[in-house]
Amino acid sequence: MSTTTPIPTPSIAPPDILRCASMELVVTDLAASREFYVDILGLVVTEEDENAIYLRAFEEFIHHNLVLRKGPVAAVAAFSYRVRTPEDVDVAEAYYRELGCRVERRSEGFAKGVGDSVRVEDPLGFPYEFFYAVEHVERLAWRYDLYGAGALVRLDHFNQVTPDVPRGRSYLEDLGFRVTEDIQDDQGVTYAAWMRRKSTVHDTALTGGNGPRMHHVAFSTHEKHNIIHICDKLGALRKSDTIERGPGRHGVSNAFYLYLRDPDGHRVEIYTQDYYTGDPDNPVVTWDVHDNQRRDWWGNPVVPSWYTEASFVLDLDGNPQKVVERDDPSEMAVTIGADGFSYTRKGDSDHGFKLGNTL
Repeated sequence: MSTTTPIPTPSIAPPDILRCASMELVVTDLAASREFYVDILGLVVTEEDENAIYLRAFEEFIHHNLVLRKGPVAAVAAFSYRVRTPEDVDVAEAYYRELGCRVERRSEGFAKGVGDSVRVEDPLGFPYEFFYAVEHVERLAWRYDLYGAGALVRLDHFNQVTPDVPRGRSYLEDLGFRVTEDIQDDQGVTYAAWMRRKSTVHDTALTGGNGPRMHHVAFSTHEKHNIIHICDKLGALRKSDTIERGPGRHGVSNAFYLYLRDPDGHRVEIYTQDYYTGDPDNPVVTWDVHDNQRRDWWGNPVVPSWYTEASFVLDLDGNPQKVVERDDPSEMAVTIGADGFSYTRKGDSDHGFKLGNTL
């Protein structure tokens, strides 16, 4: 079990976070990334120049959900959250300064279309951003003349790789996130946790592994057939090697999924049909790490790269953060055997998961 020093709880209340709102990715070939995210996945270009492309999903009204910025090393520059009021940006700054984190604030924002913002190197080593002021753009929810069969409609969540999931979980709970689901074993090791602010399964998840790194960023579609269309399109374009895993259905979250890798190896999940979590007594679902249906409800094997590969994250100077190795066992050691897959679920009668205490 990890014995990392716990993160202290600040004396002030945290900022009121509404939702995950955008991610800034550094990419090495802007043209290749544009082909992937715009021509293939169909994200909408809000604006672009020779150094950056600002993209949004069809139901979004804020300036962007994804920034592709050209740079020398593929990495994540910001996990960005929108807060409820302008004053919550002040609170975010004070909160992280009390934690002793590095903090930078720009009244003009760090990216086009966003105003007063705070970026921090958080206690887990991730570049978090908090903002309220934003430029509104046309919400394209009614523009069915523009929709493709695989239209991405919302940014749904992030997934972060960290070596100490309980430590990260405690920190995010202090920040106001609530746990929806987690994966544990009978020795008390926690392998992953799904955490939310909006009323879905998660705004971000913590996956146990060498980190800090970004495991994936996820966009939602309306239906399963939208994901199937994306697979068909990739096949028709002879780009099926872009598909890393899926399509399939998760046990955790109950969502239908597809994992892709962009030209730089950044992992993108296409995601649909999880469930409502907004009640104050929404029960936590805990999965046994030995139950392979937690990751794929149909029992399909998880490819090793899904457990071992992830994107670097940057500090506020734009340098990749040092990756720390996880001391606790990894999920890959539990699920990948000599034959590439071991079905080791315990206790068919309990279906491998249980409802835990309410929060």
